[in-house]
Amino acid sequence: MERIPILEMGNFLIVTIQVDMHDQLAMTLQDDLANRISQTNVHGVLIDISALEIVDSFVARILGNTARMSRVLDTQTVVVGMQPAVAITLVELGLSLTDIQTALNVEKGMALLRSSLNKTKNQVKWRVDDDAAD
Repeated sequence: MERIPILEMGNFLIVTIQVDMHDQLAMTLQDDLANRISQTNVHGVLIDISALEIVDSFVARILGNTARMSRVLDTQTVVVGMQPAVAITLVELGLSLTDIQTALNVEKGMALLRSSLNKTKNQVKWRVDDDAAD
């Protein structure tokens, strides 16, 4: 069975999709990511779709579901590298990726994940400090 590699880098998982996404591969990726998130202590997932020339409505829905599933597992997801033609197609199809954080490229996506992780750490620290003050 064809699978997309999921790499672990510190607190993050990185997925670079280098092949055309078909429905079964998208569903397998979603399952694989859910399993890896639950098995590791990661706080972010970066999905690079820069090699994809086409994203249909099913793959877009799977990406949205994956981002929501990640949030339920206390992990942020950022999709990076969307080509202009893909963005245009999604808008023309009336699909909005409102549940998905996006960034222009991997560098900006990693910065977004790091920023999100730092905010979470600070919120936890503030709660602990507030509880200690009580």
